[in-house]
Amino acid sequence: MRVRLADPERDSGRIAEIYRPAVEGNFISFEEVPPHAAKMARRMQAVLARLPWLVAESDDGRVVGYAYASPHRERAAYRWSVDISVYVDAGWHRRGVGRALYGELLDILRRQGYVNVYAGVGLPNPASVALHESIGMRRIGVYERVGYKLGQWRDVAWFGMRLAEPKSSGQPPEPIVHAHLPGSGPSAGG
Repeated sequence: MRVRLADPERDSGRIAEIYRPAVEGNFISFEEVPPHAAKMARRMQAVLARLPWLVAESDDGRVVGYAYASPHRERAAYRWSVDISVYVDAGWHRRGVGRALYGELLDILRRQGYVNVYAGVGLPNPASVALHESIGMRRIGVYERVGYKLGQWRDVAWFGMRLAEPKSSGQPPEPIVHAHLPGSGPSAGG
């Protein structure tokens, strides 16, 4: 398995396939209609200059999971904080894909100068809770009955982690430098 920077044109279809089960008949995502490939590509393109989207590929080149960062909130004062998410193909659960993706994602975010990362987990979801705790995040709160999906009110646990101490200069995070991302250097191929 290898982790590389996602390409909206090449990967959006497979990313949409992996995401679909989290939306349909599930409360992992609070979306109610799974986005198609073109919509997923637009989501990726909207942030890729600032925030990473990564994919994990099996040895045969098939995308088996993806992870990304998104702005924590839109106000300028939050620009040092991001939310992170990971989705893994059901056939690849419990094989280290989520940890590998998060490991690369957190490394990139640290190098960019982000200070905090957060993740929301629809409850109950013991596997996701365990994954977020295994990468060093801690539960910081629960939004009780915050979303209504599949005929029930759902809680969302929020996890957080400090990536770095805030700089006193207030220098904003750096944009993504593609040469320093996984799968984008001279040996990345394709």
